[in-house]
Amino acid sequence: MIHCRVVTPEGLAKEMDTTILNVVSTVGQLGILSRHVPLVTPLAISRMITEESDGRKEYAVAGGLLYFEDDLATILTDAIESKEEIDLRRAEEAKQRAEARLDDPNMDMRRAEVALKKAINRISVKNELK
Repeated sequence: MIHCRVVTPEGLAKEMDTTILNVVSTVGQLGILSRHVPLVTPLAISRMITEESDGRKEYAVAGGLLYFEDDLATILTDAIESKEEIDLRRAEEAKQRAEARLDDPNMDMRRAEVALKKAINRISVKNELK
């Protein structure tokens, strides 16, 4: 079993035990099982999937960093939301705002692109069929 702690700038956001931790690093997908070799990797804005005692759980992760050692996974991220926590209307509004910012020549394009990726990721996680 893997113990996973997710920490945001506000503090400990989530804590769970899982038999597998599926994440997307900046170099590709990773499936981490118990007794995996120690690992430090940056995470992409993506979906994270776990197998917890009450079943499969899906989360939208806003990128970050994963540390894994001795069956303890620590994820440092700006934000994480479970599929159930995502407000689809808010995510779609955030997507529209980010798209509008991309059309503004005075806007920081990198920030607008990141905001758009986060909104699309949240929408994707929420809309995924079971």
